Amino acid sequence: MLNYEDIINMPRHISKTRKPMSKENRAAQFAPFSALTGYAEKIQETSKITQNKIEITDEMKQILNNKLIKINQNIKQKPLITITYFIKDKIKKGGVYQTITKNIQKIDFLTKQIILTDETKININDIINLTENL
Repeated sequence: MLNYEDIINMPRHISKTRKPMSKENRAAQFAPFSALTGYAEKIQETSKITQNKIEITDEMKQILNNKLIKINQNIKQKPLITITYFIKDKIKKGGVYQTITKNIQKIDFLTKQIILTDETKININDIINLTENL
């Protein structure tokens, strides 16, 4: 059996021409190797739950349109609104509904978009609920 007594107490070699490697770079050498690049992301994407977009009735469209017209009359005050809208998934079929409360900057009826003060643009056709917070 080997006990390495002849080398166990030898001094560690220190290069005279190269700087010592940082601890971060040394640790990176021992990081786990992923033979299947992107596999974890694919698994995560597959497990993501999406919803189908709700088709609103003509009556609901009219109610939303009336709310938009009313909000647009006070647009200079940049009113605070709560809006629920559909966000289409970039990869899978369907998407998710998101509800946010933010100030509105502009309603562009030509491009059918609501533009919020943080420059977020929401397609009017993706909205299922909208309320003005007074």
